[in-house]
Amino acid sequence: MEFLIERLPLYLDGAWVTIQLTIGGCAMAFVLAMVFGTLGSMKHWLPRAVATVYVEVFRGIAALVLMFWMAFALPLMTGFQLENRFAAIVALGLNVGAYGAEVVRAAINAVPKAQVEATVALNMSWFQRTRLVVLPQAWAQMLPTFGNLVIELMKATAVAYLIGVADLTAVAQQMRQGTGETIVAFTGALILYYLMAQVLITGMRVLERRANRKLGRTQAGDTGLKALLKHPAIGGGSAGVG
Repeated sequence: MEFLIERLPLYLDGAWVTIQLTIGGCAMAFVLAMVFGTLGSMKHWLPRAVATVYVEVFRGIAALVLMFWMAFALPLMTGFQLENRFAAIVALGLNVGAYGAEVVRAAINAVPKAQVEATVALNMSWFQRTRLVVLPQAWAQMLPTFGNLVIELMKATAVAYLIGVADLTAVAQQMRQGTGETIVAFTGALILYYLMAQVLITGMRVLERRANRKLGRTQAGDTGLKALLKHPAIGGGSAGVG
């Protein structure tokens, strides 16, 4: 324990780099997932073909290999050297974004066709019906799987040290080599990774609850008498239970 306390600032520095990789990778993956997932749900063959190419290519490439390519192969081809941290973010974003695109596509296609047809009858444009009707419902369906992808991306940042990124795993590895305390060194990393994962899980659950609440859906915990009391016909939102 004393070993961990003395070296806590170093672990926190590594954890901060891991958080940066996670946030950057998630932001990029989310944008790519929304863009290519939406393209994949369209009727025209061209946007669907573009989305399919992206998904099949980057879903089939290991994140670590993509990191190596961004950090070492790309500079040889283009003469442009990416900063190692940015190379890791791009690799993670491209890889996880491909999985996310399939989640978005499936969620959009799961929206009842009758509702889409109703928006067409109301003369809504594609942008209006996507923004006002389709995405709010699809968003609630995407979130549980998005939560899993966020956790997987965070864990995938652990290999970024192999391209020279001083993340949490790199700090633990340096501690092990410098002190020989293998168990203690990696226990510190294990604890911090677990804590970061719990924060992400909690955040995604909050988003899920908010999305379901906006759609008027009963929360997973609202079962039995609690759900009955919230029903509008019984008294939810009005008199309640005195």
